[in-house]
Amino acid sequence: MSAAAESALKPTTVDPGEVEKFSKMAAEWWDPFGKFKPLHKFNPVRLAYIRDGACAHFARDRRAKLPLQGLRLLDVGCGGGLVAEPMARLGAEVVGVDASETNIKVAKLHAEEGGLNIDYRAGTVESLVEAGEAPFDIVLNLEAVEHVADIDLFLQSSAALVRPGGFMIVATINRTLKAFALAKVGAEYILGWLPRGTHDPRKFVKPEEIKMALGGAGMTVTASAGVAYNPLLDIWRVSENTDVNYMLTAVKAG
Repeated sequence: MSAAAESALKPTTVDPGEVEKFSKMAAEWWDPFGKFKPLHKFNPVRLAYIRDGACAHFARDRRAKLPLQGLRLLDVGCGGGLVAEPMARLGAEVVGVDASETNIKVAKLHAEEGGLNIDYRAGTVESLVEAGEAPFDIVLNLEAVEHVADIDLFLQSSAALVRPGGFMIVATINRTLKAFALAKVGAEYILGWLPRGTHDPRKFVKPEEIKMALGGAGMTVTASAGVAYNPLLDIWRVSENTDVNYMLTAVKAG
């Protein structure tokens, strides 16, 4: 069997349809009023959650100018860099990986314009594992897991990239009727927050499924939080309700 044929038979996390969908919207990553407007609105909540979780885990002062200095961070499914750039500004050494080369081109250009040194790569988590990539203190999987072809492979490969004593944050959408009504029907068809077809509700993931996949990879979920939208104030906030959007923190034993 040729090397190309053998490679084609390997399990992959890439869903070509999802990659194509986000590649077509790549030019709008940094437009706060474009197709990624919901992510721009949502970003302050998840950035604060990441910063505070990392500072608590690594005994850092979250009020410091560079609280993540000296920590190596991987942003999986980094898109145009909406999370990678703030993490770099907090002092982290950031690697961003995305299956879409178009997304990576946009991310690189924007980082260069902002004078940021971020190592962006077109690829997948499993390719990083195969290449023997050095482990990271922090691995972020934000709004990515619901777009991959093989969730278990994706999470297990991501876990393999966390160093002992490091941690991972996964943010995604729960597979519930409430999530279908709000995150799919409401956000895409009624409110028009997202382009129709952005999410496939069959790919929504229950927290228990993520916990099981990470547990098999040597990681323990230590914290969870929901994220809820307040229509009166037009802001997102951390919530105890994980029925729709939620975030999980998992730690690898040292």
